[in-house]
Amino acid sequence: MRNRRVAAASASLVLLSSAALAEGPGLGRAAAPDEIASWDISIAPDGAGLPPGRGTPKQGKAVYTEKCVACHGENGAGKPNDQLAGGRGSLSGEQAPVKTVGSFWPYATTLFDYIRRAMPLTAPKSLGDDEVYAVSAYILRLNGIIGEADVMDAQALPQVQMPNRDGFIVFSRGK
Repeated sequence: MRNRRVAAASASLVLLSSAALAEGPGLGRAAAPDEIASWDISIAPDGAGLPPGRGTPKQGKAVYTEKCVACHGENGAGKPNDQLAGGRGSLSGEQAPVKTVGSFWPYATTLFDYIRRAMPLTAPKSLGDDEVYAVSAYILRLNGIIGEADVMDAQALPQVQMPNRDGFIVFSRGK
């Protein structure tokens, strides 16, 4: 008797599932153009796609202290998480490489793009463009790449020469 009840329950479940699938799952919808645009925020190495705005290392230090220091530590030291400053020259030689913005990243625009999309970890995409420019400037300053009085904006950021810009091998898929 028990086997008949299990079989009947299974058959009922299959019929209900088949009916639901025939109608479609009813999940999702096509994304609206403005929704797509809000996520289509890629920044190219040459700066294409950078928004208006500006920031200085001094402004960036204030934002960093408020929103970044808990994860990245004082002066980008990386305690408890990712180290942002230092490590220059550590990618070659016998010592262990220290991959930071100043030692590894090839483009300052990539820094802006990453901060804008993913930081702070608990509230990605929550920083305004001026804040992102400012935090980028502060991190670049911590790495000795720009000066204390430099202003980062859509024109200046792509001009920053990162120490490891030529440290990557270009891979061409060919034709």
